[in-house]
Amino acid sequence: MKIIGYDCFSGISGDMNLGAMIDLGVDKAYLTDELNKLNLPGWELLVQKDQRHGITGTKVTVKQTRHEHAHRHLSEIEKIIKDSALDNKTKELSMKIFMKIAEAEATVHGISIDHVHFHEVGAVDSIIDVCWSSNLF
Repeated sequence: MKIIGYDCFSGISGDMNLGAMIDLGVDKAYLTDELNKLNLPGWELLVQKDQRHGITGTKVTVKQTRHEHAHRHLSEIEKIIKDSALDNKTKELSMKIFMKIAEAEATVHGISIDHVHFHEVGAVDSIIDVCWSSNLF
């Protein structure tokens, strides 16, 4: 068994996580094949080498290839995940993550979870980021 540990002393974005996986040897085609299991049309992965402040790495961007209405409710995200071809463990963890985000949003806005309207978190790139991260564990 191989184990990976993250030391995200200042946080990590989904795109940073995708880039780290490619730097560790995950093939872009494998990554794309796994993410295609979401059955979400209208995106592509852009992979390029990048350098910031003397540190090199791989920059991965989830680019939308068509315009979409990105404001989704939890029930819409749940349907995307449940209807996907992802394995059950990944589906369960992805939904737990989205539920935690929904609970936080509901608390902050003083509304029920059913009325939470995800903005950026409901976009294709965020769904991909959460589901890929869930696929790692």
